[in-house]
Amino acid sequence: MNYAEALLYLDELNTFGIRLGLARMEELCARLGNPERCYATIHIAGTNGKGSVTQMMDAVCRASDVRAGRYLSPHLISYTERMSVDGHDISEERFAELLTRVRTAADEMVAAGHEHPTQFEALTALAFLYFAEEQVEIAVIETGLGGLLDSTNVVEPALTIITNVAMDHADRCGGTLAGIAEHKAGIIKEGVPVITAATGEPLEIIERRAEELGADVFVCGEDFSAELLFPQEGGQRVAFHSALCRAPEPFDLALAGVYQAENAALVIMAATLLEREDARFTEAALRTGLRTVRHPARFEILTQENLPVVIDGAHNPAGMCALRAGLDAYFPDLPRVFLLGILKDKDIDAMLAALLRSGDTVITVRPNSERAASADVVAAVTLGMGLESHACSDAAEGLVQAGARARERGALLVVAGSLYLVGGIRALLTAGR
Repeated sequence: MNYAEALLYLDELNTFGIRLGLARMEELCARLGNPERCYATIHIAGTNGKGSVTQMMDAVCRASDVRAGRYLSPHLISYTERMSVDGHDISEERFAELLTRVRTAADEMVAAGHEHPTQFEALTALAFLYFAEEQVEIAVIETGLGGLLDSTNVVEPALTIITNVAMDHADRCGGTLAGIAEHKAGIIKEGVPVITAATGEPLEIIERRAEELGADVFVCGEDFSAELLFPQEGGQRVAFHSALCRAPEPFDLALAGVYQAENAALVIMAATLLEREDARFTEAALRTGLRTVRHPARFEILTQENLPVVIDGAHNPAGMCALRAGLDAYFPDLPRVFLLGILKDKDIDAMLAALLRSGDTVITVRPNSERAASADVVAAVTLGMGLESHACSDAAEGLVQAGARARERGALLVVAGSLYLVGGIRALLTAGR
């Protein structure tokens, strides 16, 4: 297959939907020679922040002169964004070549009486194969959904990170916060250290599972912590504190957002553990990784013709709370115009209640997804909150309208609600740069 044919094949795989379970993935990996066993893995789960932690961890590995692979989802524009080696996304040609081999293995599975792999399983197998053939030393792997039955959970990690646990994907992960926590805790493996920012009942579940498997647990807020600092000269820093090691000088952090202090703390703790086994993970390398990491569309601050814009992939109530906290900290006095698109299987009312404040203006659009809520549905909720709101049928036109209102009012433009929306909007905002 060429890349265009690969995209058509992936669209065909959508017919199999989302099906949790590891049997298909284990069979597919076995037919490809179990590439996931060819390198060490850092496995990352959590409701929010796992993408940022994945990017930070990958940056720290590369700054440590470790040949690193990185796998995350979803992508903003292209499937090739999901997997990289040494900071470079896979090429379209290599992507198509490897997916052709995965397709052959999948066809053999079906011929032998097995279920057909899903799209995410095919992509995950492709990433595993890519990392093996590129001879990475460490692969930083983000879970797709949950953890216990997620396709990535066939790996045997050297380190496990669970960022936090909040309500999201409840329909597929037990229906309750405890059920979601059980799924996240499902990535814990025997004797493998766990670093987490979970609290309350989810933390109890994670700690209980870790104890059953003889895995050490390092808890943010108990064993270590972080504080976000804003120096007078600009930028931001993270002060890291731990009873387990000396307190280093604050770290410069490239990623904006108040929630990034916690994410950075998880990465600093991880690097501290990795240094015990690999002397390349130095404090200097850690500083370089945190200072240079990039993660598009996560409280990303842009300027378009003097209009300040924040693009954020927040897509659940906890993510909206974090976004609201970031906006209040970074832009406390600016009025706000929102361009929002949300999926229909999300808790739309709770998301908007967490994000919006009196006086906000909202333009709603439909994200580019079969699961998207209509612009009218989201607009009706915001109108019910007493806010000025307008539904727009086209995302590009929605950006024009939102931008015009923001300029008229000297406001901040905020784009959020779904990664299926913000990727395309970001491309429009950065075109020609």
